Amino acid sequence: MNSNIETTTLGGGCFWCVEAVYDSVEGVISATSGYAGGTEETANYEAVCSKTTGHAEVVQIKFDSSVISYAELLEMFWTAHDPTTLNRQGNDVGPQYRSIIFYHNEAQKQIAEDSIANVGTQVWDDPIVTQLEPLEAFYEAEAYHHDYYAKVGSRNSYCTFVITPKVNKFRKKFAHRLKKTTT
Repeated sequence: MNSNIETTTLGGGCFWCVEAVYDSVEGVISATSGYAGGTEETANYEAVCSKTTGHAEVVQIKFDSSVISYAELLEMFWTAHDPTTLNRQGNDVGPQYRSIIFYHNEAQKQIAEDSIANVGTQVWDDPIVTQLEPLEAFYEAEAYHHDYYAKVGSRNSYCTFVITPKVNKFRKKFAHRLKKTTT
């Protein structure tokens, strides 16, 4: 087993957006949509959208730290969403869309604290409202949410008007960190 494989769990609004961004990053092995941070012992889309479970839409990212560091993934996190709006990303409103970093160990906690204080504040003028919590449990989203943007893309108006501009902006800024495609 590769000892450089690590996992992080990030919430930055709609998990379709977050997954679409991180799927393209070199060193990211997988980006899986799901739910975390709630009070219920299980989570599903309907329950989380009811705003009663406390879960956030998140993406669990497995990455090779010899290719991309946790700190670099967090740097990308600050530009991929607005961490200054509480429980909101654009038209998506509710606690399930909050900005949150779930750390998997103390080293990640330290790096995330530093990133919030020193990187996020350089990107954004307004105060950062991103929460930082230990990951207690991750519940994988229903199968139809996986790779949603890659599968649906322009056939869905939400993808066209919300996700595509975010992905394009991200890919332009981090072009040097994207997976190389073969043709």
